[in-house]
Amino acid sequence: MNIQPEIGSMDHIKAKLKQIAKLIPKDAPVYYIDYPVHSNGGDLLIMKGTEAFFKNYKVNVIKRYSALDYPTSKINVPEGAVFLLHGGGNFGDLYPLHQKLRENIIKDNKNHRIIVMPQTLFFSSQDELRKTGDIINGHNDLHLFVRDQNSYDIAVSNFPKCHVYLSPDMAHELWPIQATHQPTKENLNFLRVDVEKTKEQIEFEKQSTGDYKDWNTIFTPFERKIVKLMAKLLKLKLPVVSIWYKYSDYLVSKSIKEFSDYKIITTSRLHGHILSCLMDKDNELLDNSYGKNSSYYNQWTHRLDKCKLFTSPVKTDHEISQDKMDNLSKKVREVTT
Repeated sequence: MNIQPEIGSMDHIKAKLKQIAKLIPKDAPVYYIDYPVHSNGGDLLIMKGTEAFFKNYKVNVIKRYSALDYPTSKINVPEGAVFLLHGGGNFGDLYPLHQKLRENIIKDNKNHRIIVMPQTLFFSSQDELRKTGDIINGHNDLHLFVRDQNSYDIAVSNFPKCHVYLSPDMAHELWPIQATHQPTKENLNFLRVDVEKTKEQIEFEKQSTGDYKDWNTIFTPFERKIVKLMAKLLKLKLPVVSIWYKYSDYLVSKSIKEFSDYKIITTSRLHGHILSCLMDKDNELLDNSYGKNSSYYNQWTHRLDKCKLFTSPVKTDHEISQDKMDNLSKKVREVTT
């Protein structure tokens, strides 16, 4: 008798990825497109989860391309081939390199099944959303997996010809990840420093304790230079894919080792949260600027005992008045001393 995983558990979340495998015909030749070549550890976790998925479900990947080395001319694709497009958070108009590649593949391969692995959708322009909709709705066998309810609503409303599904992130296929050693430190604040940083995070930083890190501090400047070199070589169409895969294994392993140092992780990085969950660590998730993190938490990880969503404490009117009085008293003391 098959024992079903507990609803909301990490086993249950991982099992949700099986629905993707059901869309890939047995032994069908598969093209894996748009794997990452940069030093964002979140995307690297997605890539490693995707490769684990291929192995676990015996997917017949015959070719891998990044956005840097995908051929500029139309490729000859065997009959029955399936395109699997990398998941993540670059579906929309914020990352034109990846979106343009995705749309070109959809336009050029209307006789082939295309599966977009779990994505978060975000469009700042309604015009761009309509243009994307026209391309997607022109394909009869396109399957789009999205990571949250808001992305699902956008897709269903604007891509009526597309098959749309809710799915967790591909990194969940890596569950479970064992820590490399017992933690020696208490708190890691794994916080983003880019435009997705929020006012709540700024307030949190004022009163938090522990170490502060992000992907760009986990990976050294020298390591990031190697990544950039790999990207340049791929852009030149040089055969360095296997070298990049091995080096990205090292970067992911280093991230796991860094997280192993700490008992508790507080993060505004979605994959800081997911990596913490994969390692079964206590963690608290701060939202990003457009709600991606909280949407993912509410969709998938809110039932996990070791996770919680950070909420700014709401002050009462009395507390606000007291703060004003304290500030006034402080100014008076400064004037009189």
